[in-house]
Amino acid sequence: MKRLRVWAGITGFCVLCAVLSGCSDSSDNGNSGIESSVAMNQVQYLGTHNSYKQLLRRDLFEILTSVVPDVARTLDYGHPPLAEQFTSQGIRQIELDVFYDPKGGLYSNRQALVLVGEEPASGIPALNEPGLKVLHVQEIDYETSCYTFVACLKEIRNWSNDNPGHLPILVLVEAKDAVIDDPLGLGFAIPLAFDAAALDAIDDEVLSVFSAESLITPDWVRGQRATLEEAILADGWPSLGQARGRVMFALDNGGATRDNYIEGHASLAGRVLFTDSEPGTPEAAFIKKNDPADYTAIQELVRLNYMVRARADADTDQARTGDTTRRDTALLSGAQWISTDYPVADTRFTDYKVSIPGGNIARCNPVNLPSDCQDSDL
Repeated sequence: MKRLRVWAGITGFCVLCAVLSGCSDSSDNGNSGIESSVAMNQVQYLGTHNSYKQLLRRDLFEILTSVVPDVARTLDYGHPPLAEQFTSQGIRQIELDVFYDPKGGLYSNRQALVLVGEEPASGIPALNEPGLKVLHVQEIDYETSCYTFVACLKEIRNWSNDNPGHLPILVLVEAKDAVIDDPLGLGFAIPLAFDAAALDAIDDEVLSVFSAESLITPDWVRGQRATLEEAILADGWPSLGQARGRVMFALDNGGATRDNYIEGHASLAGRVLFTDSEPGTPEAAFIKKNDPADYTAIQELVRLNYMVRARADADTDQARTGDTTRRDTALLSGAQWISTDYPVADTRFTDYKVSIPGGNIARCNPVNLPSDCQDSDL
């Protein structure tokens, strides 16, 4: 009933918008005929990898290229602001990397700037504030469209509020705490470990920006079932009508970080993020298969109702060669989220890019589409 009331409210708003001149209900084209018959996992969406990332400063990039060229080439990409990705590129899955900074200021300096004769102090007030920071590689690949996790979340929320009825958005969050080499002794910041308090901070910051009613959470999907996996295998995922206008979060990390996030929250009870958990575990619902090479295994997961994220490209390789094999395999696999660094071609390299076949924001999933699903209705 709660899901129906939420959707009824959205539908009522859309009807009102249709009556009032100059009011737009959504950037996505909702169709009431499929809202209850098509589930959110029966759609294939386009996503971006490291969605906050900007191109490295060219002077630092040239220095990095002279020292570690194989590493530098993998970092030579960037994205526009999140809202622009949603609006102009049809992106419905993004990725944010976060570093724990409870006191603030840990990443205020960019020590590598010494190498180009500049002061390392960034002069960016947001970096002095307590809270999770968003960047790719501390001290080196730090250019970002939103400096703090909260700032990124507010951009997502504001776009969502401005576009009610949009297809559901997945935000993949990677908790980062790896130490990088500092061969010149520049004094690179040492990341704080993602312990229990740091993992709780991810949930806390999400809930400081989003209301519970605007989220797709493990509790909501699990319902009255004993485990999250039981719920998705037996009942499936919310319908498009229930999921539209909502945002879902998932933890990119596996291993100990994932296990620490789950600890004390069986089946992710009370948690905000879904986890990349193996089939057969109580938390299994979302699964990361970055390399789509074994696309038949992904297809089987999709048929069983798991939601899968795959990457169409990596490390700028496909953009440089123009090879579309991995992209085409990812799309064929039926993974619900196809992530790329190139929703728009980087013409410095080739015309390689990734889009949903048919030219729409999303399409009916090629593996588990219902018979009455039409791409144009999404």
